[in-house]
Amino acid sequence: MAELSVIVHGPNVQDHLTGLLDSLAAHPLPDAEVIVAAVGDWARETAERHAPDVQVVPLPDGTGDAEARAAGVARAGGRWLHFVHARDGLPAGTPRTVAERVAALPPAVDVLLTDHVRSTWHTSGMPSPDGSLLARAGRSDVALDDCAPLLRLTPLLGTRVLRADFWRAHEERLTTDDEASAALAALLLAGRVACLPHVAYEDRRLRPASRPPLTAEQRYGLIERYESLLDLTRDRRAAHTVLYEVMVRDCLRTFARGGMEEDVAREFFRRASLAALRRRPEGYRRPAGLEGVRRSLLEEGAYGRYRAFQAANRTRRTAKSALRTRRRQAGAKLRDRQYRRALGRPVDPHLAVFAAYWNRGVACNPAAIAAKLAELAPWTHAVWVVTEQNAALLPPGTDHVVPGTRRYWEVLATAKYLVNNVNFPNAVVKRPDAVHVQTHHGTPLKRMGLDQMAFPAAAQGLDFQALLERVDKWDFSVSANSHTTRMWERAYPSRYVSLDYGYPRNDVYYTAGARDVRAVRDRLGIAPGRRAVLYAPTHRDYEAGWTPRLDLATLADRLGEDTVLLVRGHYFYGGAASPLTHLRRTGRIIDVSSYDPVEELCLAADVLVTDYSSIMFDYANLDRPIVIHADDWETYRTTRGVYFDLTAEAPGPVSRTQEELTEILGGEAWHDDNAAKTRAVFRRRFCEYDDGRAAERVVRRVFLGQDGRDLPPVLPVEERTPAPTPQEATA
Repeated sequence: MAELSVIVHGPNVQDHLTGLLDSLAAHPLPDAEVIVAAVGDWARETAERHAPDVQVVPLPDGTGDAEARAAGVARAGGRWLHFVHARDGLPAGTPRTVAERVAALPPAVDVLLTDHVRSTWHTSGMPSPDGSLLARAGRSDVALDDCAPLLRLTPLLGTRVLRADFWRAHEERLTTDDEASAALAALLLAGRVACLPHVAYEDRRLRPASRPPLTAEQRYGLIERYESLLDLTRDRRAAHTVLYEVMVRDCLRTFARGGMEEDVAREFFRRASLAALRRRPEGYRRPAGLEGVRRSLLEEGAYGRYRAFQAANRTRRTAKSALRTRRRQAGAKLRDRQYRRALGRPVDPHLAVFAAYWNRGVACNPAAIAAKLAELAPWTHAVWVVTEQNAALLPPGTDHVVPGTRRYWEVLATAKYLVNNVNFPNAVVKRPDAVHVQTHHGTPLKRMGLDQMAFPAAAQGLDFQALLERVDKWDFSVSANSHTTRMWERAYPSRYVSLDYGYPRNDVYYTAGARDVRAVRDRLGIAPGRRAVLYAPTHRDYEAGWTPRLDLATLADRLGEDTVLLVRGHYFYGGAASPLTHLRRTGRIIDVSSYDPVEELCLAADVLVTDYSSIMFDYANLDRPIVIHADDWETYRTTRGVYFDLTAEAPGPVSRTQEELTEILGGEAWHDDNAAKTRAVFRRRFCEYDDGRAAERVVRRVFLGQDGRDLPPVLPVEERTPAPTPQEATA
């Protein structure tokens, strides 16, 4: 019996079925079967071209979704069912990921919930709003009443993988053409549910103009859907309250969206009002503010006053927007005048402006260059750009400016040198006698710059013309290896000079000694003899927030008392809202997300565990073990785009599941001879220019004008001496 039956159903809408089946055929899985309940001749012919990879159930034109799903289930032999509409998609590798997860679930679990991405006619791979809800629920199975907020998940049947026995037990209730109703009912009827905070579905939303308009009865059906579902929440207070809130929110949004004739709108409002009153939980308190006013008017059935409230809100928003625009324009004119006046002053040959990570503070390659500059050219005055919130965290005595202030524009206008690991704002003018140094902040695995154009999830909001205008201001681009140099030339085509000197931030890996390693471990509270595992996952463009990839508490327990986990969330997700906040200083798990500099964490670690973060390229300089945890490699590669196959060219062992990672770290594979050989190959390729002298090379070339040919050569990788390991430091 197959573990998973993927049931594709529906007509071949706009030929999306072709791409879906091509994707499934490209990644076959022995423990999964694909059944196509093909509605209409076009869908049947498309599916039959993929035989024998799929089983085809031909259905006549006009067959509804519910009937098509039922026909697919009748042919299915899997223990679990994954329904996929023919217009939608599955990220590469999804059946494998889902099959592995459901195989590990206990028999009490009826539904597995997954994340998804959204696509329209003009965008693709946009993150869903569900990631944070799934992450908070965790990976343990729960009863819905203990995690009722899961009812707020987007009601897509394709993000619910159902146990086949559960489906058949509730088939009558779940067999409906109202997909949202079936998706919510599945949650309400399930004994227990589990979550997979991983993108396993692509929801393709057709252009509204290509769909027939909704009838009045279909609009009223929205209210009937929730009334019917609320019948399943009797004596289930938590579920009833959340579903009630979802109903009211959905009704108000539908009403606000418009598109209804006046008589239909009045009737919809009346029915929604009755449902809101009839189903209101005992003791329920409406939210405060404007949302509370909306709900109060709905419950009163005050159609006319609600319409007046909508009109007043539109007027208020328009006025506030106009006021903000006028203020913004006035402020911009003032700043522009100040900046233009400053641009008329001579360039200061002894002034250098530094910034890193969108003005977070003294960090990364710019920090290493600034430190070496103070040593080799102390007559050059360094000013850091830092946000007002982070100014208090600067090292004592650091001269700095806050973005938008008068002095900020003055130093940007008059500085001879501008050094950043990201770009300066578009408004910054490139003066002919000023020097811009782009240090970057990592070796590229993922697609960057112009190479992101083919990956909308990664390129969301990017103005590529503006990007090229910023790139044209670069005089120098710092590179750590020839791979990086080639990729930057492709992703950021312009006339800058590539400084193939190594990354200055990596110098410390060759200059630190045993005392430095011991000091960092002491600060972190890592006792001598204990193994420190640094876990540093990266950001996913297809997720709304950070989704924990591992059950850290379980991993720590499995690895034993002699292992400490240093967990560093990506800087995009820092601050009080970090999902790691509850793990701070809980013994063998230490949240180091806010610890700077990250280079010290690398010095303290015996082994690095990461996924696709550029930290692996830096850490490789230490010649210490690296393990790649690539549980969503196919999804990441498809949505973000990559320059090479990390799973084939990894710096060490690769795990795809938590169990595999536990086995690697619990045995010898993380540091055996094979791991050392793969790491050596990786180091030769990606640590090509790093040897502890990168910052000096940059300072001498850029600030002192010395010819690169006169600078010390980079030693071969095998001849370099990295910092001692923690074991060597405590020997």
